[in-house]
Amino acid sequence: MINLSYVEELRKIVGTRPLILVGSICIILNDKNEVLLQQRTYPYGVWGLPGGLMELGESTEDCARREVFEETGLTLGELQLLNVSSGPQSYVVAQNGDEYYAVTMIYVTNDIIQGTASVHDDESLNIQYYPLNNLPEKMVGSHRKAINDFLARK
Repeated sequence: MINLSYVEELRKIVGTRPLILVGSICIILNDKNEVLLQQRTYPYGVWGLPGGLMELGESTEDCARREVFEETGLTLGELQLLNVSSGPQSYVVAQNGDEYYAVTMIYVTNDIIQGTASVHDDESLNIQYYPLNNLPEKMVGSHRKAINDFLARK
């Protein structure tokens, strides 16, 4: 039996036309105030925050927790909403031609309940903590902006 995600099911209906997709990312801080980043397989080798798209019936918090667990193996405790990113700057054309506008909830936490950060899925090449003032050069632009927004509010 094929288990298609919500987005894959929509794509079968609308093709590559623009969609509005909701997702969550999470700024996870360790006790050294370093941020957990994921080196992604898409776009290949680029670093970003753990997160992804919401599935039907999920809250944005549930989405953040599920995606972080799938990608890093960490179970998170309390999440604090930092910001919501949306608008014209959130327009994306994927390599396969799919178009979408992302509405992204940005959460922050230092509350790790269980697990050790490591690669847990085929979306990741590496998982690593970085000092907030020494982020990798190749990074998802919107994720770098989320971290900069977090630093500006501290």
